[in-house]
Amino acid sequence: MPKLTLSADANVIAKAKQLADEQGTSVSAMFSQFVMSHEISRSRQAAAPITRRSRGIAQVDPQLTDRQLFEQAIAERDKA
Repeated sequence: MPKLTLSADANVIAKAKQLADEQGTSVSAMFSQFVMSHEISRSRQAAAPITRRSRGIAQVDPQLTDRQLFEQAIAERDKA
C-alpha cells in the first residue's frame, strides 16, 4: 500500500491520535474513512434538484439502516 505523509499542527496530530485510539482504529484508517465519506457526500450533491432541496426535511436516526427506517415508517403508518 502506498504511503502518504501529511503535515499538521502538533495539537491536530495529538487530537487525531486520541480520536483514533478512542475509536479503536488508526489515524490512517480514520483518514481513509474521512476521504470516502467526503466522496459519498459529493456524489449525493449530484442528485436531482428536488432531492437536494428535500434533504434535511426529515430527521432520522443516522444509526438506523434504510430497512429499519422503512420498517419504522410502516409501523407508524399502521398506527394511524
